[in-house]
Amino acid sequence: MISKGKAGRIKVVFAFLLLFGPALFLILISTRGCEHKFKTLEDFGLAKNYQFTDSRGKVFTQENFKGEIVIVTVLQSSCPYDCSLSFWALNHHIYQHIRKNNRKKMKQVKLISFITDGKGNQVSDLETVRKSIENNVEEYNPDIWYIGTGDVKSLYNFEHNKQKLLVEGNEFYGGQAFQELMLLLDKENHLRMVLSGKTEGMVRRMKEHIALLQKQYDKESAE
Repeated sequence: MISKGKAGRIKVVFAFLLLFGPALFLILISTRGCEHKFKTLEDFGLAKNYQFTDSRGKVFTQENFKGEIVIVTVLQSSCPYDCSLSFWALNHHIYQHIRKNNRKKMKQVKLISFITDGKGNQVSDLETVRKSIENNVEEYNPDIWYIGTGDVKSLYNFEHNKQKLLVEGNEFYGGQAFQELMLLLDKENHLRMVLSGKTEGMVRRMKEHIALLQKQYDKESAE
């Protein structure tokens, strides 16, 4: 017998497949060989405008990241590690990859983590998370990985094919599904991919999607 929690997760996974199924299918067929062959990610449309204040007190909006690829995640002040997503995987497969290639192909890729209280609400104090990240992330650079506070729910308030990202349920950390999701935004702030950040495998897949989007831009520049 399937538990209530597991049934809820299956239902939401099915909803996400309906929402982003075409893009996932595109990724599947475009990664079967050694090369992506310039297949492009689906464009789900313009994401909501957002604003956040980072750990240094600086205020940013989507306009500050125009012309850059942005990965958005959510972390919690009460539990920054492995609660809503795999922090280790995010650090090693996304941040460290950006940092080590920041002067080359990853120069225009940024990571933004909105901090919540664990229930999806924004917090004003970023000091605990900032110290944790500085102590546990090799060569942490706040100009590559932004830790911010702001109305993150408005950014995740996205609907496609009558399916929404703002799903609630006891099976999700803090009762909010969006806290487990990673968003991939392109240089024009369009949503190009949504994936769960709960497992290393899904974080690795997001890394692949970043590369696929970069290939698209490289092809457009060469034309």
